[in-house]
Amino acid sequence: MDTRKIVLSVLGLLLIAVSFYAASVIIANKNTQKPIPKKVVKTVFVQTVENGVVPIVISANGNLMAKRRVELYSEVQGVFKPGSVLFKPGQKYSAGQTIISIDAEEYYASVQSSKSNLYNLITSIMPDLRLDYPQVFPKWEAYLQNFDIQKTTPPLPKMDSEKERYFISGRGILTNYYNVKNQEQRLSKYRITAPFSGVVTEALVTEGTLVRSGQKLGEFIDTSVYELEVAVSKSYSDLLKLGEQVELVNLDNSKKYMGKVARINGNIDQLSQTIRAFIEVRDADLKEGMYLQANLNTKEEAQAIEIDRGLLLEGDKIFVVRDSILDMIDVKPVFFSDKKVVLKEVPDGTAILSKPVIGAYAGMLVKVLNDMAKTEE
Repeated sequence: MDTRKIVLSVLGLLLIAVSFYAASVIIANKNTQKPIPKKVVKTVFVQTVENGVVPIVISANGNLMAKRRVELYSEVQGVFKPGSVLFKPGQKYSAGQTIISIDAEEYYASVQSSKSNLYNLITSIMPDLRLDYPQVFPKWEAYLQNFDIQKTTPPLPKMDSEKERYFISGRGILTNYYNVKNQEQRLSKYRITAPFSGVVTEALVTEGTLVRSGQKLGEFIDTSVYELEVAVSKSYSDLLKLGEQVELVNLDNSKKYMGKVARINGNIDQLSQTIRAFIEVRDADLKEGMYLQANLNTKEEAQAIEIDRGLLLEGDKIFVVRDSILDMIDVKPVFFSDKKVVLKEVPDGTAILSKPVIGAYAGMLVKVLNDMAKTEE
């Protein structure tokens, strides 16, 4: 029993000693000073200001529309006859080529009958002309000789005297002549020809369809020239000029086209306070409906610079670097675009930030990228 008590007493003393040692170590570590973190100096990109002439470019966008388009309507009734090419969207036609032909055999026969009646009527007055008006007989005889019923009716001979006019009119020749010309004019409406070289963009009828008078048949456009309608702020309306060259780019900015200002609307939209300008552009790759952006050069701003809009602070301030310390100066914005801003009153030689810095503030210590590069060398 004595030996057991002695062992337990020794273990108790050891435990107490270990506890005291652990406590002293913890107290000593608590009083140790924490290391001071190194101060981080951010690297910045700068550019040196050189004031100059900055062109003010207004960006506007819209969809291309064909400058020349024709809506095809029928003025007569009949069956749509098959042609040499199908009347379908995308079909090309040359100027003067028949686009739509409507069956006109019945009406054609009626026109030929009227022509025959006119010929017979003139023939019937020839004996009287020979006796009563021998001086005009030769020209009417020549008219009959040149009269071809298969061709368009030629104009009547010019009547030089009142007596001749009364005689011809009294026999009903003038009435019959103008009736024939009216029928010939209507007969021409059974065939619709292309007014210019282009392509069909809309076809509402097919061969064999019964076409009615006043019915829309389709649309036909000229694919050689297009227009882009853009809206420009009224403050720049007086700066737009007819014939001015305009750069156009497509949606993914992969191709550029050159156009010119063809027309400028004289009215200002009361709601948006904008004015409409029409830009004419020609290119074989263009299609109607393409979305393009136009860059209009309206004027030039002297003694100015252009920077990213993200560098402008509070609407009229920017960061500058002075002796490796950020500072803030006042500027005068004169024009804003989607990504850029044009500034004035920035002194030449000033080092300004060229890229935004997260968490930047006036008085912040920075290192210019060029200075860091020299140090590493």
